[in-house]
Amino acid sequence: MVAAGVGQRFGGPKQLLDLGGRRVVDRSVALAARVSESVVVVLPPEVDLGYDEWGSVPIVSAIGGPSRSASVRNGLSLVPDQADVVVIHDGARPLASPELFVKVVQAVRGGADAVVPVVPVVDSVRHRVSGPVDRTDLVAVQTPQAFAAELLRAAHQTGHDATDDATLVEAIGGQVVLVDGEVDNLKITTPHDLLVAEGIVGRRDDASDGQSEESSREDHHE
Repeated sequence: MVAAGVGQRFGGPKQLLDLGGRRVVDRSVALAARVSESVVVVLPPEVDLGYDEWGSVPIVSAIGGPSRSASVRNGLSLVPDQADVVVIHDGARPLASPELFVKVVQAVRGGADAVVPVVPVVDSVRHRVSGPVDRTDLVAVQTPQAFAAELLRAAHQTGHDATDDATLVEAIGGQVVLVDGEVDNLKITTPHDLLVAEGIVGRRDDASDGQSEESSREDHHE
């Protein structure tokens, strides 16, 4: 879980902000803990999560580095050697579903080197110099991204930097498989994103309350 950013575009560490009564990073950790044997969270040096497990899942903290890739390497060093699949997720994406985590892991277990969730680019796109760009074959990349652990470690041993880990794996010859991502799986980058995320959390909470009420009525009827 990469959560070491200083939030330059946001104006502060957005992963530590409140989202529906819980910190953004805590929502992301809780999500990862539902589908992982352990979670390594990479944080700014001055931040302490305040816990070392979520339920029965161990939560280990690492200190971020000077770049995203360096932060991932710091976290990767704490992943047990026996792990055969490693999932890397942005701490500022607290709204991914557990099903998306399962989807990318299953694809790696099916033989993929790296698996990346993507969504279509819906806006018109222009290059600043050359003008309009055909968006037909363009997609926006999300996390969680899943990897064969051995290949991910080899990619990071190069010491290179990239905006995501699939790019590093691809650079050493790994094959990247794309799967459908989720529209709600936004990355909180600006204050507007946080407002949108609050709306999504509220909608989900309302739906959950409605299901609970329906279940209660059915139990009472029986």
